Amino acid sequence: MNRRHFLKTTGALSVTTALSGWPLSAALAAGTPRQGGHLIVGMDNASSTDRLDPAFWFESWMYFVGSQLFNCLAEVDDRGKVVPSLAESWAVKDGGRGWVLQIRKGVTFHDGRSLTAKDVIWSLNHHRGETSTSSVKGYLETVTELRASGSHEVTITLSEPNVEFIALLSDVHFVITPENTSFDKGIGTGAFILESFKPGVRALVKRNPNHWNPDRGHVDSVETLAMNDSTARVAALASGSAHLINRVNPRIVNRLKAMPTVQLVTAKDSQIFTFPGLATLAPFNTLDGRLALKYAIDRQQMIDTVLGGFGTVSNDNPIFPSNPWFAKDLPPRPYDPEKAKYHWQKAGFSGPLVLSVADAGFPGAVDAGQLYQASASKAGIPLQVERVPDDAFWDNVWMKKPFVSSNWSLRPTADALLSLVFTSNAPWNESQWKEPAFDQLVKAARGEQDEQKRRQIYQDIQLMLSEKGSEIIPLYADALDAASTKLKGFTAIPGFSMSGNRAAEKVWFA
Repeated sequence: MNRRHFLKTTGALSVTTALSGWPLSAALAAGTPRQGGHLIVGMDNASSTDRLDPAFWFESWMYFVGSQLFNCLAEVDDRGKVVPSLAESWAVKDGGRGWVLQIRKGVTFHDGRSLTAKDVIWSLNHHRGETSTSSVKGYLETVTELRASGSHEVTITLSEPNVEFIALLSDVHFVITPENTSFDKGIGTGAFILESFKPGVRALVKRNPNHWNPDRGHVDSVETLAMNDSTARVAALASGSAHLINRVNPRIVNRLKAMPTVQLVTAKDSQIFTFPGLATLAPFNTLDGRLALKYAIDRQQMIDTVLGGFGTVSNDNPIFPSNPWFAKDLPPRPYDPEKAKYHWQKAGFSGPLVLSVADAGFPGAVDAGQLYQASASKAGIPLQVERVPDDAFWDNVWMKKPFVSSNWSLRPTADALLSLVFTSNAPWNESQWKEPAFDQLVKAARGEQDEQKRRQIYQDIQLMLSEKGSEIIPLYADALDAASTKLKGFTAIPGFSMSGNRAAEKVWFA
C-alpha cells in the first residue's frame, strides 16, 4: 500500500519518530556494522501472483523483497528526507517543467553491466507504455520527453510544472534494471543478488560483493518468508525462527514489551486506515449516504480499542499530519448518531449494507468493522460485517466489493497520494469517487510555486475530501515493526514500514 522532509523545493515535513518502550531508533543504529549471518524476515501481504516486475508490486511483501534487489534514483532517509540514490544530484528548470538528473557513475548491475542513463530511461519507460497497468503510470503521465542528455545524464520534460517531481521518483516502484532486460529476472543494483524466488512463499538473496553503497548490505543472506497471519509472525519472532517482522498487532504490544529478546519500532501517524465505499453504488452515490456513514463511526473508540492508543483521529482526510500542507484547522467530525440517522434517512437507502473486512486490509480490521457495526446501529444503520479471507484479499475483494477495509502509507508528497488514490483517473481510486473540480485543484497545487497560494489550494482539497469524498478515514495509525534484539541498525522512517522497506540492507547481527 506504505502507502511517506524533503528538498527545500518540496517543503520539509515535520515528523515525530519514537520507539515505544525502547531506546530511540538512532540508538539502535549506533556502533560499527558487522558482516555475516543469515537474516530471516516474516512479512505479510504475500500472494502467489507476486512478480519481481515493479509494475505489479502491490503490497508490503514485494516492496520489501524488491528493495533488496533494486535501487531507485532517490530514496527517503531516516529523517524522512528525499536524498540521492542512483541519481547523485538533480537540477530543476523552467519552473518545475524540466528536470536534469546526474546518474551515479561506477555502479554495476548484478550481471556485471555498468549503470548508464539508457538503463534509467528503459526502466522508467516500462511504466509509461500504452499497455502498461503499472500503479505508478499516472505519476509519469505529464512526462513529454525522457532522454539521455549524456552517458550519465537524464533530462525529463513535463507538460506542466511539478515542483516535487523528484520525490515521486523515490517511490519503491521506480527501480532500475538494465536496458532491454525483463524486471522479472531480478537484476538490479541492490545490496543483494537473487538466489531463488517463489511467489507467496519465500525469497532468498545473497550479499552483493560489488554493491556501490558501502554503508548497506551487512548480512550474508536474507530469507523473506510469506507470513500473512499476524499471529504466526509474532510467534516466529518470539521463537527465534524469524529475526524481523512487520505489522505488529497493537493489541499485543504489551506482551512484546515483556519479551527481553524483542525490540519494537514505532513510527508515528504512518498509515491511514480506510473504509472505501464505491461511489457508483448506493448508498455511496449520494452525499447524504456518505455523510451518514462518516458520522456513524466512533473514531476515538476505534483508536483506543483496536490500536491500543497507537494512532490519532482523522476527519476523513488522507493528508498526514506530518505533511507541510496538512490542514490543521479542519473542523473535527465527532461521532454523532443523530446526524448519522438524519443523513441516512435522507439518503433513502434501506440496506442492508455489507462491510467486507480482513486483517490484510489493515491490522485489526475485523475488530474495527465490528465496532463500526455497533456504533452505526445506534443511528439505525443496518451495517453488516463480512469477514473475508486474508489470502487474495487485494485480488478478489478490494475495489470489487462495495465497502471494504484498506490502508495507505505516507507517500513522498501530498500529490503522490492524491494522484494515486483520490483523483478521478487515479490507478488505485479505491472508492471510484470522481469530481472534476477536485481534479483541477490537485493539478493546480502540483505546479503552484507560491507557498501561500499552494497552502490554500491544499486546504480546499482536504476540505472537499472530508466533506464529499467516498472514503471513511477514521484514523492515522502508527507503524509497528519488531525485531530480535540481536539485530542492530533497524531504524524507523516516518510513514514507512521496515525502515523504508530497506531494513534488510541496513541491519546487522551484534
